[in-house]
Amino acid sequence: MISYKNLTIIGTSHIAIESVKEVNKKIEELQPTTVAIELDRDRFIALIQKNKKPKLSWELVKQFGFSGFIFTLIGAWVEKKLGKLVGVSPGTEMLIAVKAAAKCKANVALIDRDIRITVKHLFNYITLKEKLRFLWDLFAGIFLRKGIIKFDLSKVPSDQLVRKMILQVKDRYPSFYKALVKERDEFMAKNLYNLMNKDKDRSIVAVVGAGHESSIIKLIKIDFKNKTKWNTQNVKSHTLQS
Repeated sequence: MISYKNLTIIGTSHIAIESVKEVNKKIEELQPTTVAIELDRDRFIALIQKNKKPKLSWELVKQFGFSGFIFTLIGAWVEKKLGKLVGVSPGTEMLIAVKAAAKCKANVALIDRDIRITVKHLFNYITLKEKLRFLWDLFAGIFLRKGIIKFDLSKVPSDQLVRKMILQVKDRYPSFYKALVKERDEFMAKNLYNLMNKDKDRSIVAVVGAGHESSIIKLIKIDFKNKTKWNTQNVKSHTLQS
């Protein structure tokens, strides 16, 4: 957890019971006026309507591209399987954040970038070399057991471990890092900066995946230090009344 000015960011693991407990506890303790979560509008709706499974349709294929749609399905399937291992559904900590926000009558802000844009950027950036490297790493991890970082899925990984994993991704998969980490950190930082400046008396708790919080705070601090405002055109968070 990191605090700066009127913002507190909680780094979570999307399938860790530890995260669920911490999010609920901190929001109850801090009684913020706004709870910001690492979701866009579509993913928020999908999480609320979690019984509805995505179906292969021409509309979704047009939105994501065929490769992008398959990628999101595989990612959701893997996260769901890991969640079953620890008994926590993916995104539970986000749902808990929304419920805790309602209890303290806080607004809920959706601060992440549209998932369709993120997936499109990923497949625009990714190189053949990275694709082949991914296949090799997958083979080595399954059959040769090489390069696997072991940690307890039921807990939020330590800052040191998160940094190690992010550096590995940045080194071996720069396109993944750019689309899934760097650009989204910048997008979420801009939205949080706007929320922080909209009302100086506003207190904000942001719930994001472990690994995002340090980068987001760093970006916000740089902007405050320079006393300049981001060009926030096309960078908007959705705010829901609880």
